[in-house]
Amino acid sequence: MRVLVVEDEEMLAEAIAEGLRQQSMAVDVCFDGADAQERVAVNRYDVVVLDRDLPAVHGDEVCRGIVNSGGETRVIMLTAARDVMDRVHGLGIGADDYLTKPFALAELVARVQALGRRARPALPPVLRRDGVELNASRHQVLRDDRFISLSRKEFAVLEVLMRAEGSVVSAEELLEQAWDEHIDPFTNAVRVTMMTLRRKLGQPAVIHTVPGVGYQMGGTASR
Repeated sequence: MRVLVVEDEEMLAEAIAEGLRQQSMAVDVCFDGADAQERVAVNRYDVVVLDRDLPAVHGDEVCRGIVNSGGETRVIMLTAARDVMDRVHGLGIGADDYLTKPFALAELVARVQALGRRARPALPPVLRRDGVELNASRHQVLRDDRFISLSRKEFAVLEVLMRAEGSVVSAEELLEQAWDEHIDPFTNAVRVTMMTLRRKLGQPAVIHTVPGVGYQMGGTASR
């Protein structure tokens, strides 16, 4: 899942980002509405965590722009205001969810996960393919009923491949979906992560390289 956090309180923004990264999400961070508009114009995000009271461009305007773009990006707005009408207004301009500060980070993470599932074609919470079982909510992977310990990036790459349901996923798509905007597009991060992921999943191999195209989980998917 790719997430943009837009929050002018920098310590809070970084705390939110780290909490989301703990769940293997790729997270970008910015601190004002103008920067947010630029980010959403060039990147595809599953979810935008959007503070309402932003400098440069108000959060309401950022939200309207996202909604009017017609994409599948979901928006959860954050605000210090506790007035019910503020929440009603935020939802009225197209926000998918609304959370009042202060909030529990665990609740925000759970809401972002729920919105992320709505931003993509519906798939079961537990994905199964070729003897591999991935439970996104528990952040757990099994291979033939054996627990597999994965790093955050390995988990994120495996989830992208399993959600592709047998389609080939290019290295560029993996970089876009499993890494944040700071990743060097010429890095070998995908190749290195794929190598360690394959080693941990063991034999027989379930992730195959399609020369010149990308990577694919072979076999027949099951749910």
